[in-house]
Amino acid sequence: MGVTGTGTLEVPRSALADTVLERLTAAYGPAADPGRAVSMRAYMKDAAPFLGLTTPARRALSRAVVQGTPRPDETDCTAIALRCWQLPEREYHYFAVDYLRRHVARCSSAFLPVVRRLITTVSWWDTVDLLAAHVVGALVAADPKLAADMDAWSVDDDLWVARTALLHQLRYKEQTDTERLFTYCLRQSGHPDFFIRKAIGWCLREYAKTDPDAVRDFLARERGRFAPLSVREALKNIGA
Repeated sequence: MGVTGTGTLEVPRSALADTVLERLTAAYGPAADPGRAVSMRAYMKDAAPFLGLTTPARRALSRAVVQGTPRPDETDCTAIALRCWQLPEREYHYFAVDYLRRHVARCSSAFLPVVRRLITTVSWWDTVDLLAAHVVGALVAADPKLAADMDAWSVDDDLWVARTALLHQLRYKEQTDTERLFTYCLRQSGHPDFFIRKAIGWCLREYAKTDPDAVRDFLARERGRFAPLSVREALKNIGA
């Protein structure tokens, strides 16, 4: 299921990344549960191998890994994320996603290509959706000029990049750019893939918590252009 990202990003030197990765592999490896790893991999449709760590156990280990480490800068975040993604087991990718969520405010708009690399490498919803809502969304909110990148991503041939554009405003609430939200949904309304159709419904459903009338009115006008799945998801909490 994984998709190899295009382009080359050099992993920068980072003493903090050296420390974190050494601690991380030393903590995660011995805690592996091969039996659980098999079922976790099957649940994720063979997207990546797993160590078999439960979420509570993984988070406890992660806290110990970062305890006492300094706050990272953008170079550290880049190095940690890319080096985690070089490791095969999915739990290392989860660590990177959690780390970026915690420290995204320390990254500039120049970090967006790094996130795109993560989105397009070993791609599956378990990492893509969190990166979209919590990392890409935060970067765009901090630098509105990145909205132009989202415009391009919204029609990208890579479905995970397009899904990210649809989902990046999930946490914006009243700050949502409604015109962009609806435009992105319309651009992808005929997409045949489940993950795009589901994302359309999800982002509309989330915005409906803020402005249900706007979503109802939008679908009253455009409902015929969307798959039933998208419409059903969008209206799940607000009715027809």
